[in-house]
Amino acid sequence: MQVTVSPRGSMDQLSKAEIQQLQMSSKSPLYQLYRRCSLAVLSSGAHLDNAETMLNSARTFDINILCVERGIKIELINPPKDAFVDGKIMRGIQEHLFSVLRDVLFLNAKLLPSANQQPQEEATNLVFDILRHARALSLDQDPNLIVCWGGHSINEYEYNYTKEVGYQLGLRELDICTGCGPGAMKGPMKGASIGHAKQRYPNGRFIGLTEPSIIAAEPPNQIVNHLIILPDIEKRLEAFVRMSHGIIIFPGGVGTAEELLYLLGIKLNQKNQNEPLPMVLTGPKKSEAYFKSIDNLVAKTLGKEAQAMYEIIIDDPIKVAQTMRQGADDIKNYRKKTGDSFQFNWGITIDHAFQTPFIPTHENMSQLDISKHVDKAQLAATLRQVFSGIVAGNVKSETVQQIEDIGRFQLHGEPEIMQLIDKILQEFVAQGRMKLPGSNYEPCYDIL
Repeated sequence: MQVTVSPRGSMDQLSKAEIQQLQMSSKSPLYQLYRRCSLAVLSSGAHLDNAETMLNSARTFDINILCVERGIKIELINPPKDAFVDGKIMRGIQEHLFSVLRDVLFLNAKLLPSANQQPQEEATNLVFDILRHARALSLDQDPNLIVCWGGHSINEYEYNYTKEVGYQLGLRELDICTGCGPGAMKGPMKGASIGHAKQRYPNGRFIGLTEPSIIAAEPPNQIVNHLIILPDIEKRLEAFVRMSHGIIIFPGGVGTAEELLYLLGIKLNQKNQNEPLPMVLTGPKKSEAYFKSIDNLVAKTLGKEAQAMYEIIIDDPIKVAQTMRQGADDIKNYRKKTGDSFQFNWGITIDHAFQTPFIPTHENMSQLDISKHVDKAQLAATLRQVFSGIVAGNVKSETVQQIEDIGRFQLHGEPEIMQLIDKILQEFVAQGRMKLPGSNYEPCYDIL
């Protein structure tokens, strides 16, 4: 099967110089990354959590960039057949293919070289540029974007709860931003699409933020209508925070714990005391124990100040949506007074520790300073790195290979904190939150 696909979305107009740059990039070492991300998009809807499994199932797949008179086209060789209907590629997948082209090849050549040094302000400017190129920042849009975090390995009743929360958000004309994969990343979008339809709200935004080493393990769900691939996990997290007008955290695993710790670390910064950003942890009644575990970890590591920064709402989707709606209105009023952008929060301070990419090697993981002698914001940053490394060891192909070659990560630190981490990780494993249902979890770490 060989198919040629025309541009759709934000890559429909390019100069000749930009096209030449793209063709050069397509022959560079970036190509394999581009191919892998494109294959993930074409596999949208597949329940995968292992990039190698997906790649092995499509060994004959290839992708080429063609220069034509009016710009570019993409040539697909032996793509997954489920991406087509009666021989025609689905429009959503077509848009996502060009989002991959834009973010992996085009922006890599155009934006990333100038940000190699990445002082603090440069990282934020780069995040802004990527979002702007993706046409994700609308000047005339009131604050209404709710970020939803949660696991891809949630069970059916948790998934149904995320849909109900999304439905209530949609009825209040709130848009959704998630990590774009399955589970708690798909449920709120699915529910909100129904709420939008009932309110005849035609231009709902369903924004999916991912990064190259995650997208292959978590292909974007079919509801996402703005797919954006950030260069690394830190810029992805910064994009979530700077775009959001409220954050909901559903049940999840280590990735969700990482996101929570990242946000708490930012909110613990004294410079951000006055920055309104509502945060709600929510799930059905059967998931209450999960939130007690998370709350206990926060209480015994970061203290009551951090606990006060979020609200836990159990089994009440309407209250969650009302809280988010009020929070978005409060942000609108606050930013009117401060003169900050409605769609990109320039005012919030994100320290360099939260912007610097953390490479989860065995050496870096073993050298993490996991103790209470540092300030709370720094401890949150370190704990975030612990969970980030475990996420990588679970799903990112290059880190999975490291674990196979060298052995498990060795984590050690202050005994009280290590016991808390060990306890919550064991609970995640017992609850099936570390992998998709049906697979046996093999830990990528040892707690010493």
